[in-house]
Amino acid sequence: MTTNQAIAIDNVQPLPAGWDSIVADVSSDQRVFKDVPWGKPMMWIFLLSDTFIFGTFLISYMTVRMSTVVPWPNPSEVFSLTLFGRSVPLLLIAIMTFVLISSSGTMALAVNFGYRRNRRMTFGLLLATAALGATFVGMQAFEWSKLIAEGVRPWGNPWGAAQFGSAFFMITGFHGTHVTIGVIFLLIVSAKVLRGDLAAERPGFLTGRSGNYSIVEIVGLYWHFVDLVWVFIFAFFYLW
Repeated sequence: MTTNQAIAIDNVQPLPAGWDSIVADVSSDQRVFKDVPWGKPMMWIFLLSDTFIFGTFLISYMTVRMSTVVPWPNPSEVFSLTLFGRSVPLLLIAIMTFVLISSSGTMALAVNFGYRRNRRMTFGLLLATAALGATFVGMQAFEWSKLIAEGVRPWGNPWGAAQFGSAFFMITGFHGTHVTIGVIFLLIVSAKVLRGDLAAERPGFLTGRSGNYSIVEIVGLYWHFVDLVWVFIFAFFYLW
């Protein structure tokens, strides 16, 4: 071993252990977030906070439903549609779920083609995702108008427990707002893809200096989260 090698070994600082290692990793952006646009970790932080909000809503819904002494409305009857003289339970909800889950597929393909720098396919898939999201919101508006016409209000409903109306409008309304915001962002990003702003790395709103279609992946994270939340809403609210 040479003298220089021995000096180099002596100068090596031991790696921190325990919680100190976690603090060192998080505070060292060159190791943790190297070559990662800041928009991505910021989106993850936002989604984590949103998870707590949706989780609180669903836990509150389960608590109210299990504690009420008044019969809870049967979702299969409340959310049924009449076709050809027959009542079909949860038909609209099933179609809404299929549409929203399908939009996750088009969103994933948009991210894939974005990193391939295929501008035409990325634009088309983003537009298809936005169209599916808008379709979901439109069907949710129809669902709201149908139940309002049948007498459902935040303070009561004609089928049983009064808490049903407030839980329904709060949970589905908050989720529908997220989907609407997502559709707006998808339309903005798709317009930027079509104009070539991402490929040219033109600084601007929802473009940033990094370019390289990273904003498509960031919007995709948001959209997949919205779809995942709907799976839990569908299971807890409509199937229970």
